[in-house]
Amino acid sequence: MQNPFLTAEWRRLLMFNYAVDPAVLVPYMPAGVELDLWNDTCYISLVGFRFMNTKVLGIGFPGHRHFPEINLRFYVRYQDPELGWKRGVVFVRELVPVPTITWVANTLYRERYKTVPMQYQWNEMPEQLQVQYSWTQKGQHYQFSATAQAQGVDLVPGSEAEFITEHYWGYALWDAQRTMEYAVEHPRWQTYAVHTFDCSIDFGAAYGAEFAFLNTLGPKSVFLAEGSEIAVGKGSLLKK
Repeated sequence: MQNPFLTAEWRRLLMFNYAVDPAVLVPYMPAGVELDLWNDTCYISLVGFRFMNTKVLGIGFPGHRHFPEINLRFYVRYQDPELGWKRGVVFVRELVPVPTITWVANTLYRERYKTVPMQYQWNEMPEQLQVQYSWTQKGQHYQFSATAQAQGVDLVPGSEAEFITEHYWGYALWDAQRTMEYAVEHPRWQTYAVHTFDCSIDFGAAYGAEFAFLNTLGPKSVFLAEGSEIAVGKGSLLKK
């Protein structure tokens, strides 16, 4: 990618993936995209990770280089007239502890960032990794975590893990007729086999009543990906 808007590393991506009724996601769909399914299953994912070495237009700003993010996202695709199908994600909500990041993402990309107090924990042992992400919202504390094997493995072509991690475009609702599109570049990620996991989140309180059903719906899968260096392109508007 030439002249990316943002470069960084995304590391230790913890992904809780839920199979949901597509109707739940229709109100969040930007114009011109359609849901991307895997084996006829519609997914929504809770994802936590850490931004590292973040730079905007090649410049690293003190206090804005290393921070966690937690997002709730789902998967879509867009039929580009020249390039064919592009597979991407739409965010229901993105949480970061840095107000400036929230302002930039919401202003330039019309994303749905929110600034909240956040924490993360990484514990590395010879045979096991422990990863936890948490945040505080309206006086309530939420967290999700996993333990995993310490040795990473390559993605299996056609696998569920490949589907969840291999989406390289972001789409956001700009208005009723236009959609913001931006590219996200990174190499294929290794994943770690997850042994145990825990999720203590009131999804209805954190994300809206329409997501309260996730409180009693266990994840269909949980992945921990190592991550990599990434680049985010400058956005452009698609017309319906």
